Amino acid sequence: MPKFFLKCALLIGALFIGVLIGMQYANQGIVEMKGHEQQNFTSPVGIKQSGDGDVEASFLGNEVESRTLSEKKEKLEEMKAFNVFSSIGKVIADTIESITGKIVDVIASFI
Repeated sequence: MPKFFLKCALLIGALFIGVLIGMQYANQGIVEMKGHEQQNFTSPVGIKQSGDGDVEASFLGNEVESRTLSEKKEKLEEMKAFNVFSSIGKVIADTIESITGKIVDVIASFI
């Protein structure tokens, strides 16, 4: 029995060291892929608000203008006006919900 515990402890130790070595190689690969050794990673999405209330947004380093955001918002509102698949899904969900409710009521009446 002590031999078994010793073998398990050695195996767990070896696997733990392997995980640490793998993490080090992954870190080196990320640094090489990035191209420099800057320690802090920049956020892909940034929102800044200036003192006078203006809001600036950036996505992956590209500035996003407020007029493009308003145009996209209007376009989304137009698209949401009527969606056939959404309405069909709601009807199916309501039907299944009512059928399930009736089944539960029938089962509950037997109890």
